[in-house]
Amino acid sequence: MAQVDLIMPKMGESIMEATILKWVKQVGDQVEADETVLEIATDKVDSEVPSPVSGTLVEILFQENDVVEVGKPIAVIATEGEEAATAAGPMVAEKGSSNGHSSEPAPQPAAPAPPPPVAEPVMAGDIPKSSGTRFYSPLVRTIAQKENISLQELDGIQGSGAKGRVTKKDILAYLETRTQEVPVIPQPVQQPVQQPASPASMPASQAPAVSTPAMRTDGNVEIIEMDRMRKLIADHMVRSKQTSPHVTSYVEVDVTNIVNWRNKIKNTFLERYGEKITFTPIFIEAIVRAIHDFPLINISVEGDKILRKKNINIGMAAALPSGNLIVPVIKNADHLSVVGLTKAVNDLANRARSNKLQPDEIQGGTFTLTNVGTFGNVMGTPIINQPEVAIMAAGAIRKKPAVVETEYGDLMAVRQMMFLSLSYDHRVVDGFLGGSFLRRVGDYLEAFDPERSL
Repeated sequence: MAQVDLIMPKMGESIMEATILKWVKQVGDQVEADETVLEIATDKVDSEVPSPVSGTLVEILFQENDVVEVGKPIAVIATEGEEAATAAGPMVAEKGSSNGHSSEPAPQPAAPAPPPPVAEPVMAGDIPKSSGTRFYSPLVRTIAQKENISLQELDGIQGSGAKGRVTKKDILAYLETRTQEVPVIPQPVQQPVQQPASPASMPASQAPAVSTPAMRTDGNVEIIEMDRMRKLIADHMVRSKQTSPHVTSYVEVDVTNIVNWRNKIKNTFLERYGEKITFTPIFIEAIVRAIHDFPLINISVEGDKILRKKNINIGMAAALPSGNLIVPVIKNADHLSVVGLTKAVNDLANRARSNKLQPDEIQGGTFTLTNVGTFGNVMGTPIINQPEVAIMAAGAIRKKPAVVETEYGDLMAVRQMMFLSLSYDHRVVDGFLGGSFLRRVGDYLEAFDPERSL
């Protein structure tokens, strides 16, 4: 009987792990090729993992809510039946086993591992997948092995996962206390004094928890648990701030020509192309032209290396009905006309609101645009969408008195004005590059031809 590993798929270049939300199939269930076996969650997007073959699900290696690194086996599928032999035990054949006829479960010897080392502790290299009723994920066991945490020590950590399982966050929190208690004999009361000395060394998810004092609540305070997406956004934002020193520049732009042009052609555009045209595709067109002029804004950083991206993939922040944000990406935006950009913007925005985006549609961005003017805000200081190095915010368009240069001299006139702001990573984007790029986007918008044809 052949066995095939079901692998945690890679959902994008920056996605290194995914969370198992739900097992649709259970051990012993028949599965068809391309049939959904489980549901997973990556950064902001839920997805289904199909079976690569037809057969029987004989082993589930991770439980719901476990975080698994991409490329790791998450289940085993037998392709030639023999359900009775395989379904008898959820942990039937280890990777080295080639037949499923053995009636004794292969991993069973791991169960007695904890009892023998009573005098000397069992180190992480010998930690089994489970201890009693407690399951340890490979990620947790790997961390334990690197930090020389014994099984007894691991069993003593309070878990916040399902059924009390120890999560990555739990073990990292424990390590913070453990490493500080070794050199400093007194209780962790001294922690607040030591923390500011090396904030960069702390995991992103731990910084707020350490620095925020315990809160006391009464009947007038409602406690709201963060949902999964909000937790992901929070971690992503904190990580971005810890990774990139942010600088923000601003310009004010006269977009009167754009407003007049859109008002003139929007009905014709809808009739001809079946799409409503917004300002977003026009902004993206100007951004793309400016990136061609300043290609070093279209980069990412890897260690001490700069990766210059030849593709121009523009992310557009979209608000969801839940209040959360998601950033679908228009791939190769420089290959699209205003009509093509309009269709791409509308399609991605509509499917984002209905939670129908595919995982690869929120990956691979090289620059992001967020429209804070949608909420009536005149400007904003957006946080960089890692691993990019810049993000632009477009403010609300408002009528304002402005000085207009004419052949008769300077005149005061009512114009459609807006602010653009650019946050950029000061490790690799200095003020000259960031400011020049932002000004160039503004110049392209101000030079928009009001007589432009569709």
